Amino acid sequence: MSGLDDRRLYLITDARDGLTRLLERAIAGGVEVVQVRDKALPDALLLPRLEAAREVAASYGVPFVVNDRPDLARLVGADFVHVGQDDLPVEAARTFAIAVGQSTHAEAEIARTTADYIGVGPVFATPTKQGRAPVGLALVQYAAKSARCPWFAIGGIDLDTIDEVLEAGATRVAVVRAIVESSEPESAARALYSRIELFGDGA
Repeated sequence: MSGLDDRRLYLITDARDGLTRLLERAIAGGVEVVQVRDKALPDALLLPRLEAAREVAASYGVPFVVNDRPDLARLVGADFVHVGQDDLPVEAARTFAIAVGQSTHAEAEIARTTADYIGVGPVFATPTKQGRAPVGLALVQYAAKSARCPWFAIGGIDLDTIDEVLEAGATRVAVVRAIVESSEPESAARALYSRIELFGDGA
């Protein structure tokens, strides 16, 4: 699975206990791409959780992304590895024979990336990216006009902020806390997806 053109709601989560249940509920609510990002677990514990998450995603036909680690992404049969600006370069990650997504935080990074898709943000301040200043809606507007690959707005996006992001030109969003921290991840995903659909229909 490769193309993300028709994928609109992207979930990023750590490899927490209950991961597979979370993914099942989130996908049932409308999540169309799943990334596992966990910098705390040692590889021996992370690998089986990635494998289990990959199985869930594959069973629903949802692209699966591993953060930072092309080696583990390749081992578990992920569809993508996602890298940051200071991680392994995109072309180096591709030597693992896997598609690559990349985080971008500035116009120049969007312009020069060769990734298969990009994240644009953080749009708003978020504790998942402490120390990184938000890029604001201007970069979303730039990406809407200039990005050459599928892109997802990310960073502090929830039901209170998603309309602003969609109005700025985003057609795809990535979220963490809006779903992961919800007591009802399926309902949370459905509510977010409904906003994206509404704007896609010309709200």
